[in-house]
Amino acid sequence: MKRVDIIAGARPNFMKIGPIIHAIIRHNTDADEKIEYRLIHTGQHYDKKMSEDFFTQLNIPEPQINLGVGSGTAATQTANIMMRYEQAVKEWKPELCIVVGDVTSTMACAIVAKKEWIKVAHVEGGIRSGDEKMPEEINRMVTDSITDYFFTTTALANDNLKELGHGEEKVFFVGNTMIDSLLGNMDRLIQPSLWNEHNLSEKNYLVMTLHRPSNVDGYENLRKLLSLINDNVGNKKVIFPMHPRTKKMFDQLGIGFDRLVITGPMSYLEFIYMIKHSAGVVTDSGGITEETTVLNIPCLTLRNSTERPETVTMGTNEIVGTDPNNIVPYLEKLIAGDWKSGRIPDLWDGNTADRIVKIVANL
Repeated sequence: MKRVDIIAGARPNFMKIGPIIHAIIRHNTDADEKIEYRLIHTGQHYDKKMSEDFFTQLNIPEPQINLGVGSGTAATQTANIMMRYEQAVKEWKPELCIVVGDVTSTMACAIVAKKEWIKVAHVEGGIRSGDEKMPEEINRMVTDSITDYFFTTTALANDNLKELGHGEEKVFFVGNTMIDSLLGNMDRLIQPSLWNEHNLSEKNYLVMTLHRPSNVDGYENLRKLLSLINDNVGNKKVIFPMHPRTKKMFDQLGIGFDRLVITGPMSYLEFIYMIKHSAGVVTDSGGITEETTVLNIPCLTLRNSTERPETVTMGTNEIVGTDPNNIVPYLEKLIAGDWKSGRIPDLWDGNTADRIVKIVANL
């Protein structure tokens, strides 16, 4: 029997680990060698809409362990995760630690595992934005430097790892578990109550998410960005599920925007429903650009670079940049219905988790 730890800590992780757990359960029904796993929730995201709801909506079993680290600076979170995961490892030592994505929990648990002589597998390894000002980029670099097995989303990620000196025997091109969750839940999406409250209909609104410091931490920058968006979406509304970080600055603005519909974080099934039926998405997230690419929804990314360039070269995403003035021509193009159509990258087919589990079983 193989013993595996699966680490989740923040909202993007849950969509990636859900399919892996389901694939392990399927594997164990008829495999000679079972995979025994512990799901470890670090508690990096502790808001109910950003963590607990995902376990219910994605049919993920309750975590065996919740490290409960809560909020804090990156250094504080990293230290608390490492200390608490170290104790969990001493109580039940796995053969493999599976980390996903690029959040603080990913890096912290990978470090602990390696120091305890436990192999590390990185799901979504090898992606790079080239922007070391992003905390996620540092997390990716550190995690990949000590990873034993890489499960990659694209051929470009494979090339990145090869350039870093990682041997081909360590790299497995499997696809994207985020898309497994997306495709596996398309018939379970939930229309949120704000749909009727705000008289929404197909393609008559945009969805927006903002949380990166370059967009939301400066009072004047945020005011200008929201004003330009509000004034250049025609008669469409902008549904804005607001990240707690963004809300702190937004509340200081004291300004009303007639096209913006402000709401709290949505559950996964509600949020995907809103994206699927929208005219387009404005975001500074990375994962959302993958979902819009598969759903063929126009996407404007308010960043200067992306670790997911295939969403631009193949998909429906465009990099707008962080200067608020840049967004106007992109919005004009979107509202005019003059957006490019994309295609879905190879192996983003809903079967990635099964490929991962098959490889893990044979390592």
